[in-house]
Amino acid sequence: MNFDHLIPVIRRLALEAGDRIMLVYNGPDFAVKSKSDASPVTEADEAADAIISAGLRAAFPDVVLITEEQADSHALSASTFLIVDPLDGTKEFVQRRGDFTVNIAYVENGVPLRGVVYAPAQGRLFYTLADGTTVEETGDFAKETAGPVSKLAVSKPDNAALMVVASKSHRDAATDEYIAKYACKDMKSAGSSLKFCLVATGEADLYPRLGRTMEWDTAAGDAVLRGAGGHVVRFDDHTPLAYGKQGWGNPFFIAYAPGVVLQK
Repeated sequence: MNFDHLIPVIRRLALEAGDRIMLVYNGPDFAVKSKSDASPVTEADEAADAIISAGLRAAFPDVVLITEEQADSHALSASTFLIVDPLDGTKEFVQRRGDFTVNIAYVENGVPLRGVVYAPAQGRLFYTLADGTTVEETGDFAKETAGPVSKLAVSKPDNAALMVVASKSHRDAATDEYIAKYACKDMKSAGSSLKFCLVATGEADLYPRLGRTMEWDTAAGDAVLRGAGGHVVRFDDHTPLAYGKQGWGNPFFIAYAPGVVLQK
């Protein structure tokens, strides 16, 4: 993969999808349908998926494409692929909370090497550069030309005073029990893949997820965090979270800044 070509394309497509999502978000009431797994989907999910899928297929016709909204792609198996969640955090979107994101990632041999996470309602744009490092862009988010960027690096955590981020919509007793094993200075809630980004920026040290997720939910955020020096590991054995798994489901996982002493 030519990363100098990939990064401008996925950045632009994320921004274009974000524009379409915000048209729905800021408009009148919109319909919410239920998918076969009972999760919600809106016209914004479907429109964003169409924009991103068309753009990726045009730019990278020979690379396998996996997207949340196209069930026919889920039966595919590949070691190298592009993976998309066009609107992660649909529950936040439906409730008109701003914690939803557009996610595009490139995975090779099980590792999410590059990715972009765009939170259009919050005006935050995170992505890996061609060299694999992660930046947050500011400015007016012009489609064809990147604005000013700041290189991101994870925190240097203090295990006696950790900052933890947890899911806004999927918080449960098991998660709270696990977090209680750490000495926490403070805790914040966030929706969607923004939790990975908060660890990448150093705004949080630790993000545990004791609940079901799919690879398209995590791949872009995982890439962003890795590019900032962070890690994402399985909850059970603390080995790196791998991608391209049968059925695309993830085990429980922990995202963290190096230096956090992980608990079992």
